[in-house]
Amino acid sequence: MEHVRFRPTWHQRVMPLVPAAVLVTVLAIAAPLLFPDPFGPGFAFPTGVWLAVPAGLLMSARFGVTLTPSAAVVHNPRRRTIRWADVQGIWVESNMGVRRVVICEADGRLTRLRAPITGVMSQDAAFEEKFQTIGEWWLHHRGSQWVPSPRPWPGR
Repeated sequence: MEHVRFRPTWHQRVMPLVPAAVLVTVLAIAAPLLFPDPFGPGFAFPTGVWLAVPAGLLMSARFGVTLTPSAAVVHNPRRRTIRWADVQGIWVESNMGVRRVVICEADGRLTRLRAPITGVMSQDAAFEEKFQTIGEWWLHHRGSQWVPSPRPWPGR
């Protein structure tokens, strides 16, 4: 096994986009009824929002993390490589019902991964297994020269 890749599920990618598109559509329908104005935007804005949903799905498809023998490659709008030897800890952070994996580096930098993630609106039944896999990759690949950082982890 050369590498392992975790990405958001299709459902996790859709859930942030569809409620906003539905809300914009409802407001576009209700606005002319509540505030009759002949110069309103009409349905051009909601149509643009609905056309942006597939673009958002395509862009979020690359988000996630790839575990390689030498590093964790974090795929966000900007790709970032975190060497296993620089990692000081990996834990799960819970915020407003959403649980995500956090990687702490020796310099104190925290990287919150976009996948794996689980929450009320974006369930991932395999979240714990994915978290354990990331932790095992770190422990197995960090090297024999790894030593804990003398400074405490921020926020822990």
